[in-house]
Amino acid sequence: MVQAYLVEIAATPLAWLIILGLTGIVVWKFIGPVRSNLRLVVQIIFFAAMTCVLVLADIPLGQSKGLHIGDEQTAFIVFAQLLWWLHLSWAVIGFVRIYLVLEGRPREARLLQDIVVGAVYMCVTLAALAFVFDAPVGTLIATSGVIAIALGLALQNTLGDVFSGVALNFGHTYALGDWILLEDGTEGRVTASTWRSTQILTGANNIVVLPNSVLAKLKLTNVSRPDETHLLKINVRLVPTHAPSIVEEAMLTVLAGCNSIMREPPPLVSISGLDATALEIHLFFRVSNPMLRMKAQNEVIDRFYRHCRSTGLQLAMPPSAIARFNGIASGETGRSPQATLQEVIDENPIFSGLTGSEREKLAQTGMEREYHRGDVIVSQGQALPTMMIIRTGVVSMQHDEQERRRLSPGDFFGETGLLAGMHEAYTLQALTRVTAYEIDQKSFARLIADRPAIAEEVASMLAARSGDTGQLPLAAVKHERSASAFLKSIRTIFST
Repeated sequence: MVQAYLVEIAATPLAWLIILGLTGIVVWKFIGPVRSNLRLVVQIIFFAAMTCVLVLADIPLGQSKGLHIGDEQTAFIVFAQLLWWLHLSWAVIGFVRIYLVLEGRPREARLLQDIVVGAVYMCVTLAALAFVFDAPVGTLIATSGVIAIALGLALQNTLGDVFSGVALNFGHTYALGDWILLEDGTEGRVTASTWRSTQILTGANNIVVLPNSVLAKLKLTNVSRPDETHLLKINVRLVPTHAPSIVEEAMLTVLAGCNSIMREPPPLVSISGLDATALEIHLFFRVSNPMLRMKAQNEVIDRFYRHCRSTGLQLAMPPSAIARFNGIASGETGRSPQATLQEVIDENPIFSGLTGSEREKLAQTGMEREYHRGDVIVSQGQALPTMMIIRTGVVSMQHDEQERRRLSPGDFFGETGLLAGMHEAYTLQALTRVTAYEIDQKSFARLIADRPAIAEEVASMLAARSGDTGQLPLAAVKHERSASAFLKSIRTIFST
């Protein structure tokens, strides 16, 4: 008899409505928030199925006049109606989320979803109270208005943060991932924007949490708009021993030799002033994103120093120092001596293991080479049995016709060909007029003949320099580049 009763209940539309509602909740919980898209589809499918049962069975949304509290079916009808209203709220929220995804507005998605979810749950709750329980919703709304005023007065700061967050998000001020700069000096990427605050990841890898009401009052610069390229300026001062046109060309060469700055738009040089003591110069260049600013500034300053030293340009003293040492400054207008082969060899890491006398002997045998702009110094795959150290100019390193990096004064190439007999992995081409010091195998052979231990020292330096294969092309990585392999090649070439 009990079984027959259960079969009779299962056959009624009201039972199916409750079963669908409970099954939808179980499936929704089982799917979990990770598979959000599947979850939204399931919500909509179950709501559509429940609506079909509700319409076809003519089940009322509210209590009918024939039903009373003591009726047996009253509890089931109320429970089924509450399930339908709950699934209605989930379905509306699901449609809103799908709309946001299709519209491609992830920047407003989180805040808009929170607003819609709160509004939907509030409206559904009031509707369920009115239709299912026949509660006086108007009186509740009036009472809630008084309560809302009291809460608003008590939560002024919190509400200020909330509405400021809404204004910032819908005003397209910034998006998640944008790099922003505030007038108080705070700078970094926006990592989160909540109801109350905005989180900024600074360059020091710290999270700065700013209340939205405070952020809305600050002057904000969005560095990521219209793109993340960033213009930088460095001011330098040189003693006016050369014509401004020559200095301008030298500064353009400085910027052309930097690898951290953008090629397009091209960097610019502005000569802003000239007097008896200094030539004022501004260097303008761009980086692809704000995180590269420090690296680019350091590289530009390094290249500036190298080029000044190689071409004989002299740095001018600051105005305060000139005013203090006016007599000394007026007499120091001669040109700074250019870097010699001895000096560049002393600074070369490959030859750090040589003694002072050995480096001096090597410098005496070196030769100076000149290359015009566009000259190919060595092609990819060719053997270069000499080592070249750049004194002036810029050299482009290319692999398969694509530029990988640029070399400036003080940089060198050909060391693996000179000391290990390897072919060049790059094509090296002069981008400007280039002056380079050349050291051949004959000069180095004399040093190894006098002290064979040099081979081991140089092999260790070559292995350390070649340790980072991430910047090398695949053809170069295939070669054995350990200290023992370099030592074997050196002994074979120089027959030690």
